[in-house]
Amino acid sequence: MDAVQQEATARARELQRSWYGEPLGALFRRLIDDLGLNQARLAAVLGLSAPMLSQLMSGQRAKIGNPAVVQRVQALQDLAGQVADGSVSAAEAADRMDEIKKTQGGSVLSSSGQTTTGSGAPTVKRVVREIQSLLRSVSAAGDIIDAANSLAPSHPELAEFLRVYGAGRTADAVAHYEAHQN
Repeated sequence: MDAVQQEATARARELQRSWYGEPLGALFRRLIDDLGLNQARLAAVLGLSAPMLSQLMSGQRAKIGNPAVVQRVQALQDLAGQVADGSVSAAEAADRMDEIKKTQGGSVLSSSGQTTTGSGAPTVKRVVREIQSLLRSVSAAGDIIDAANSLAPSHPELAEFLRVYGAGRTADAVAHYEAHQN
């Protein structure tokens, strides 16, 4: 790889870090390890071609262009956490991955198949992920961070909201949401 390619790859990985919280190679390798997948199966669940997954992992491509794929990545991250904490078995994880593969994205607040609490209300995580998805469909995380930095001097709370939901991890956004419900 020549110096120009190395620089482009480093820039792509830095963009991935700002958009997704980490380079996609690291994120996808963790999903592969945590969920017992291979690259071909991960690509199939996400709805990507194997070459596209490889390009994203290697930094040849920076951005996932399809918001539905981004939502599937988030769903797999949540599933991997549930497998890690023992709340979901390997067999259940395989079934859930098949469900994730079939999802088309779109609004979780208005879809009929959403995960809800016993009262029928959307779970906090689903609401948070809908907010994240909406913000991320409007602008890339790096641009959201730039906007937050511009707002910070005069509107620090709004800047924090943009950073947490527009570019942060779902767990941090859930904590923010719960802290601001009172």
